[in-house]
Amino acid sequence: MIEFIYFVGAGALVGLAVGLTGVGGGSLMTPFLILFGFPYHVAIGTDLLYAAITKAGGMVTHARQKTIEWRIMGLLALGSIPASLLTTHFLSRVFTDSSGYQSILTHSLGIMLVLTSIVIIFRGRLKHRETPAVETHRKSSDIIVVIAGLFLGVFVTLSSVGAGAFGAAVLMLLYPYLKTIRIVGTDIAHAVPLTLIAGLGHYIVLGNVDLVLLVSLLVGSLPAIHFGTKLAKRMPSDLLQTGIALILLGLGINFIVS
Repeated sequence: MIEFIYFVGAGALVGLAVGLTGVGGGSLMTPFLILFGFPYHVAIGTDLLYAAITKAGGMVTHARQKTIEWRIMGLLALGSIPASLLTTHFLSRVFTDSSGYQSILTHSLGIMLVLTSIVIIFRGRLKHRETPAVETHRKSSDIIVVIAGLFLGVFVTLSSVGAGAFGAAVLMLLYPYLKTIRIVGTDIAHAVPLTLIAGLGHYIVLGNVDLVLLVSLLVGSLPAIHFGTKLAKRMPSDLLQTGIALILLGLGINFIVS
């Protein structure tokens, strides 16, 4: 019972930070759990299912609002889903237990945290015009999106980080004619199946998910995210985002060199 309360509190802290800053839960939750002593593989596996569940509501909302570009989402998934399945299969076949691939998880987490922090810091420059522009080089953009999906499939499975901020950055760069709301909706729509499949792979194949931890994190974080979102209206969100990004950058570098 004490552990459950402790985990609920941890989820509430991360949920509050997500609500205040808008920074994705994956980039905050996984390093937070690791800093509190959870093994890398458990933190990553549990956070993947946590992300799938917490993002599902957003996906439904965007689908109802018709703010999802399903074709682009499909291109991302065309690369990411097979890549995630193959990554899980590789870990299960090559290594006998989690200790064998811990260094892969550690360095992958570091890389994705650094990339995510850079995206957060320079997000203002990545934002595109809100008015539609003439679509150019569509075919080459589509190919790059599939390749980006492959990258996300591998590294999200290995780190649980990147499906949100990094995925959105790729879409902003390749499809500048899309409105921000459609970028966000498409990114969330892709993140849900990717994190779900990657999380199920960690749970069923690798045994890396702690269900008690997962439930307690959800109990703590969901109301905290709502409260943090309300509170964010009175807080300097840009300053908070920059602070979180710098922390993630430092953690990412630490994970890479460790």
